[in-house]
Amino acid sequence: MSDSAQNHATEEAHTGPIKNPKQLLTAVFFSFIVPILVIVGLVFFVVSGLKPSGAVQGEGMGLYGVSQDSRERDVGLRLAKVGSIEIRDANRPLATGEAVFKVQCVACHGTPGIPGAPHLNDAAAWGPRIGQGYATLLEHALKGKGAMPPQGGGDYEDVEIGRAVVYLANSGGAKFEEPQRPAPAEGAAAEGGAAPAAGTAAAPAAEGAAKPAQ
Repeated sequence: MSDSAQNHATEEAHTGPIKNPKQLLTAVFFSFIVPILVIVGLVFFVVSGLKPSGAVQGEGMGLYGVSQDSRERDVGLRLAKVGSIEIRDANRPLATGEAVFKVQCVACHGTPGIPGAPHLNDAAAWGPRIGQGYATLLEHALKGKGAMPPQGGGDYEDVEIGRAVVYLANSGGAKFEEPQRPAPAEGAAAEGGAAPAAGTAAAPAAEGAAKPAQ
């Protein structure tokens, strides 16, 4: 091998893959620019995930370009208590059994309903259940039985659930009376009044009793 050929081979062995300025620029781009772009993209993704919902553009922009009202609303929702107290009007008219049925019971006990549940106007299915009595049927409705979840503690009072039970059972042949809201305890309106005289409560019961023979 000649000296020139040997020198050329030695130079190629000591040179890297970059042989011209274009290759150098390509290597610099992929070594520095691409990682920087990736980092910027990750930072933008993380910051955008921290934005509260309801971001708007315009006046009153706060942190992350979100309006102050929207930010305060989101903070309030995050700080809100998990539980809440619902105050109901104890004097509101009771819902009818049919109304409660159409809202809360029709999905299972209507037509077609679900298999195994006694449906409206199905006397054959309601017959054995009616024999258990209204109190048992109401307990099953309020606390649940089998696949039926408890119906008490929802949008309706227990007495309104009872009205739906009566509506369903009566459609199957029962003769249950529609329950009413319990009356307030006697004497509550006269709180602090004088106690009745002894023996007055028994007086009406003794009225009309036979007089002893003369």
